[in-house]
Amino acid sequence: MNKNTLSLIVAALCCGLSQSCSVDDGGSSNLEGKYTMVVDMLAPQKPVQLTAEQKVFAFDNNMFTINFLKTVNLTERSGKSFIFSPLGVTYVLGMVNDAATGDTEKELEQTLGFHEGGIQAVNEYCKNLLDNLPKADENATLDIANAIFLNKQYQLKEQFKKDVEWYYDGRVEALDFSSSNTLEHINSWCRENTNDMIPSILDKVDAEAVSYLLNAIYFKSDWTNKFDPKETKNEAFTTEKGASTQLPLMHQTVMINYKKNDTYSAVVIPYGNGMWSMTVMLPEKGKTTDDIIDTLASKGFTISYDRYADDAFSPYVVDLKIPRFKTSSDTDALDNGLVGLLQQMGIKLAFDPYAAEITNMANLPVFITEMRQKAAIEVTEEGTEASVITVAESLAMSVADPGLVPKADFHANRPFVYVIREASSGVILCVGKFTGE
Repeated sequence: MNKNTLSLIVAALCCGLSQSCSVDDGGSSNLEGKYTMVVDMLAPQKPVQLTAEQKVFAFDNNMFTINFLKTVNLTERSGKSFIFSPLGVTYVLGMVNDAATGDTEKELEQTLGFHEGGIQAVNEYCKNLLDNLPKADENATLDIANAIFLNKQYQLKEQFKKDVEWYYDGRVEALDFSSSNTLEHINSWCRENTNDMIPSILDKVDAEAVSYLLNAIYFKSDWTNKFDPKETKNEAFTTEKGASTQLPLMHQTVMINYKKNDTYSAVVIPYGNGMWSMTVMLPEKGKTTDDIIDTLASKGFTISYDRYADDAFSPYVVDLKIPRFKTSSDTDALDNGLVGLLQQMGIKLAFDPYAAEITNMANLPVFITEMRQKAAIEVTEEGTEASVITVAESLAMSVADPGLVPKADFHANRPFVYVIREASSGVILCVGKFTGE
């Protein structure tokens, strides 16, 4: 559908839907009332260019993301909301992979979805995203920063230093790890690169550590069409554990891409020019967020608008309600932390002090002894702001006719899963679950 056609449809909707409109939607909608305005949220998009190999990387790295989501969901059974960015883990481990050899390199690349593509290919993929994802939408802010803080007792290998600076735009700095100022210096970098959303990532600096590798991601964008704060009302929300609470639900009637299957219904809510979006997936009756995540893990996460494809999104007029919320997460709160989670997913050698083959980072072999990620998100009527910090510590080894546009209700008044994704590359920035707690 071209832009002019879409404009005509929206104009017709805005005028025509002010009168009673009867549409067959299979009985899923109760929107046969009167409409005074329908907001168009089907925004245009611009592409990020990926090679054929990088498209495979993007899809399979997204599978790593979904498997990460499933593993966290199985670990975190408190019923609390969470948000994480496996993309931040990918960047930190991408730098580790640059220094790895042998089976350690193979294990990292296979688990992250790079199919033993090789260090050069992984580095070029990470650089492409680093350079071009922030340009996808001038209305959105995306900052990706990387750094290596090195214990001044050691030296980085020259090729590793060059790779980090070129492919990861990484800041490389030698510090005195025995100084009390070093902890504040690293945490200050954390604050600066998350717009103060995450004040710190380290509680202490190990004087014996060789290095700390860090990635920071900061995202902020307004919705393509903002919610009117006057329409936000406290309404009942059923939590993961079945309790009823009152939460502020933002509300608007929108023309938006929507789908429904046996497990969940979903909407794609665009930011800015539409390149970035939040896909919200709400379980159907008798289903749970666990069922959604299991489905994603078995089928993958893609967004299709092909009307001949199964499970494709298509334009609907949706009575949309989603909570205004804040969530923050810390992998240290999970059983066995981020290292334990990645070990469950198949990355083991990099954390083994006797078997790790990370020989090309510094002037002696290292292994990864600790990893941690902190993430935070705030969703409001204006849009979304999210930040993520990931750190790894290394030690030396010992649509159609407007009259026929279907309608639906999408009231996120119970736990849901969400994904923040860039459209042209398909890259997932963050995944989360909101439970009301």
